[in-house]
Amino acid sequence: MNYLDTISGLHKLELEQLNRRIESRLGTANPLMSRIIISLLRTKGKQLRPLLLIMCAKLFGASDDKVIAAAAAVELIHNASLIHDDVVDNSPTRRGQPTVNAVWDNHIAVLVGDFFTSSAMHEAISTGDLRIIDALCELGRFLSLGEIDQIYNAREHTLGEDEYFRIVDYKTASLFVASARMGCIAAGAPDDKTETLARFALLFGRCFQLRDDVFDYFDESAVGKPTGNDLREGKVTLPLLKAIATGASGHDRIKKMLGKDMLTDDEIAEIQKFARENGGIELTYETMKQLKAEATELLAGFSDENPVKKQLAELFDFIITRQF
Repeated sequence: MNYLDTISGLHKLELEQLNRRIESRLGTANPLMSRIIISLLRTKGKQLRPLLLIMCAKLFGASDDKVIAAAAAVELIHNASLIHDDVVDNSPTRRGQPTVNAVWDNHIAVLVGDFFTSSAMHEAISTGDLRIIDALCELGRFLSLGEIDQIYNAREHTLGEDEYFRIVDYKTASLFVASARMGCIAAGAPDDKTETLARFALLFGRCFQLRDDVFDYFDESAVGKPTGNDLREGKVTLPLLKAIATGASGHDRIKKMLGKDMLTDDEIAEIQKFARENGGIELTYETMKQLKAEATELLAGFSDENPVKKQLAELFDFIITRQF
């Protein structure tokens, strides 16, 4: 059992309420939509985002229906974004299962993603809190902009840490930021504490993505799943950016390769090796270490007597050290 299983167990009641609410919200008389939803709900993922929302709310003593509705809204919009991302990327699998677009085609997948998005809005509206609705709408904008930025940078072969982190903040961290903010709002937390936890969630989301990016620079046999996919799609992530910035021998050749519209498997393997052998992995972990240090300082303003404070710190450690 890993730490995520342990901490999820501490919030089991709320997560069970969350999943019942999502299932109820997605209920429909349409047989095709029902089949697809049943299939999707069988592989619901780690549910880190609603878990973070629930934890932030419980930090202030709240775990009521408003909190669960906000958590459902976040999880539904997250799943909608995944369904749409799979269409954009033409992905055949997710979480080890065929994607909606692979089984039923892009037309159906787009409509299913829209159904999830609308369902997320219904959950946000049910809270009766305009701030929660606004946070969810802002999240939707960020997710869309992040995808567009990523496509643009891949097509233009843009290399730069600022551009990289902007995409991370939009595509990945924004979901965690919205989760923290919505959890705090649902719990009636003070504005200053809400913004502190939103910043914590931004750092959390960045580390989550950095850890994922590290995986992509190793051989598939070492990771246990396909790697090099970002490079195939023209996405240059932090481990490679850090390695190139060292000016190591061969970096000009690597940059020239990255200017191509399509890379061969041998070229991808060479780029992965360059990142590993020229400090890309170590420098990325150093960045995660710095992000964690700031996150730890942010939590210092909360009482040590509150068990959720320790759980948040340990969850941060988990996402950096996770092996999947």
